[in-house]
Amino acid sequence: MIELGDDHQGLCDAIETASGINFNFCLQCKTCTNGCPFLEGMDYSPNQILRLIQLGMDQQVLESSTIWICVGCNTCSSGCPMAIDIPAIMDALRHKAMETGVKNPEPDIFHFHEEVLKTVKKYGRTHKLEIMMRYKLKTMDLLSDVGMGLKMLKKRKLDLTPSKIKDKSAIAKIFKKNK
Repeated sequence: MIELGDDHQGLCDAIETASGINFNFCLQCKTCTNGCPFLEGMDYSPNQILRLIQLGMDQQVLESSTIWICVGCNTCSSGCPMAIDIPAIMDALRHKAMETGVKNPEPDIFHFHEEVLKTVKKYGRTHKLEIMMRYKLKTMDLLSDVGMGLKMLKKRKLDLTPSKIKDKSAIAKIFKKNK
């Protein structure tokens, strides 16, 4: 039997307000989970995070690695039959975790997100292989995830060469605007 948190609507309402997303429409179809390229590094899958919020399991959600590992690539949202913007929810959860002083279980994650932004600025899209390689070099944790990297390559979740957008000036404007 699952026990709901004392105020099982508290975090749910806060995240819905902050993200502007009504995630109660989630069908638990796991499309988001099946498409996530970083699933193996997460402690909960994206659909499980949504369910934990709905059940008022605030502490488990805010202390999870998943909310920090999500890079906002929108792979999950692009396949969602209910068009739930999961990266917006993850972003709102990260803000809530910082706001409430929850200890980040992934201390090097900010370096990782910096690398994500660098590839978006450079190519207009994420290049996961380059992100992972730069992150590993920055943290000097070179071999701990080799197995996961090889699995991702095998499943074609990592492209050897980056895909690029044609109009890089649009991306440059976004980065200039958000300085």
